[in-house]
Amino acid sequence: MTSLCSIPTLSKPLSPKPKAATFRPRFSISCSASLPQQQQPQQGDDSISSSLKTFSAALALSSLLLSSAAAPPPAAADISGLTPCKESKAFAKREKQSIKKLEASLKKYAPDSAPALAIKATIEKTKRRFENYGKFGLLCGSDGLPHLIVNGDQRHWGEFVTPGLLFLYIAGWIGWVGRSYLIAIRDEKKPTMKEIIIDVPLATRLLWRGFIWPVAAYRELVNGELIAKDV
Repeated sequence: MTSLCSIPTLSKPLSPKPKAATFRPRFSISCSASLPQQQQPQQGDDSISSSLKTFSAALALSSLLLSSAAAPPPAAADISGLTPCKESKAFAKREKQSIKKLEASLKKYAPDSAPALAIKATIEKTKRRFENYGKFGLLCGSDGLPHLIVNGDQRHWGEFVTPGLLFLYIAGWIGWVGRSYLIAIRDEKKPTMKEIIIDVPLATRLLWRGFIWPVAAYRELVNGELIAKDV
């Protein structure tokens, strides 16, 4: 809203001859609360330019964060004094000791005997296990043993998240099969005997169905069959 104020400046003309006093306004000063029309487009351009600069800065920052998340740095010795297992002397010493014990036991048997073949297979598994510990970037302590990092560091998600999800799936599968078996035998004449002496054919069928237990559990949850109504 524009507000105008005018302050007239009046002056009396000087003349050597006395004349009737006449007052004529020479000039006036006006003030306005709004900017001239010529400056308004310039202000709009400045605001657009400022918005573009802010958007560019935000875009650059998000790109930097995404690039850092997409390419995490390798495992480093910065967690509680741990070192990568492939660089740990205690880890290498423990591997040598484990293999040395197995080789000492191997000398007690004939080369082609069953115990000797079993010990040789154990030696190969031991070498492969230590090699995988070093290859997957696990961190070892001063005792030469690998330590699992569960502090949320994305470089070590594979040490806990994947085994944790696999454990939950297997535990849920076992529980779902047992639940299905109890539901299947509850209408029998002697359900208690079915719990003591397992019905193997029935348990086998339910065992294979239990692989899709997450889907079955969700379906029963939607249908209202997952929880007993009398509980």
